[in-house]
Amino acid sequence: MNCIGVLTSGGDAPGMNPCVRAVVRTAMTHHLHVKAVRHGFDGVMHCYFEDMHARDVGGIIQRGGTILQTARCKEFYTLEGQKEGLKNLKHGGMDALVVIGGDGTMQGAMALHKLGYPVIGVPASIDNDIWGTSMAIGVDTAMNTIVEAIDKLRDTASSHKRAFLVETMGRFCGYLALMGGVIGGAEIVLIPEVDTHPDEVVECIAEGYARGKTHAIIVVAEGAKYNAVALSKYIEEKSNFQTRVTILGHIQRGGSPTAFDRLLAARMGVKAVQALVSGDSGKMVGLHGRDIALVPLEDVTSKQREVNMEYVEMVRMLAK
Repeated sequence: MNCIGVLTSGGDAPGMNPCVRAVVRTAMTHHLHVKAVRHGFDGVMHCYFEDMHARDVGGIIQRGGTILQTARCKEFYTLEGQKEGLKNLKHGGMDALVVIGGDGTMQGAMALHKLGYPVIGVPASIDNDIWGTSMAIGVDTAMNTIVEAIDKLRDTASSHKRAFLVETMGRFCGYLALMGGVIGGAEIVLIPEVDTHPDEVVECIAEGYARGKTHAIIVVAEGAKYNAVALSKYIEEKSNFQTRVTILGHIQRGGSPTAFDRLLAARMGVKAVQALVSGDSGKMVGLHGRDIALVPLEDVTSKQREVNMEYVEMVRMLAK
């Protein structure tokens, strides 16, 4: 192996840049050439390749987003497209690939592995919905953004005795909303994994005010059965509570990665290159306890990460 490629794909996540930096410099330590694949798998299909050196990744450790940029590529969903992409990678001189991204990105890595191409995946998804790792790159930064927003909203909620609904990302996975609710002291959290009726939310707010609370914070994952806007209208129709809605949206993706995310990204990037150098392939690096371990991509792409239901009960208990 003389040259490895590195790409970032899917939704961007804070910490992708520190991971790219770790991949490039670890590869150089092993006397390997490195090529960047721009624009994710779309770059694989259109040969957006360029050489990477140590100085190309200087000064990016604190930057959010990804300097390699990212895009979704429908062409790569097909076997024909995957074979064409494999041919392009080989023609570009890359003997192996480090793929950084979310669940869809790991699917792409698995497709290359099935075609016999050496590949290692690195989980980067603020939703933390990837099986095989207790934490993905970007989750901690997104969580800090959510908690900071909740803390600020609580100040104005208490001043006006209002109920604030905070909508977080999480179309299929309620991790961000659930953890944000625990850490931010929410009265109730609505997530895709649990069917919560709006009447339960109204009752929760009423009970809180009856106990002397001056505010109510309701955290809603965007994929919950009732979104924040619909829930707000229902609450005001069924009660005399005033509500305000804050949709955090893509602000959760941005910002400088936290110390935790920078360290996690560095450790995962180093492990990914070391795995390829040792002859490993078809695996994803994951955080297991304090250790970075390798998990088969076949397991990662065939299993679904489940939310810890103990935290659902924790939110209810701590809101008393």
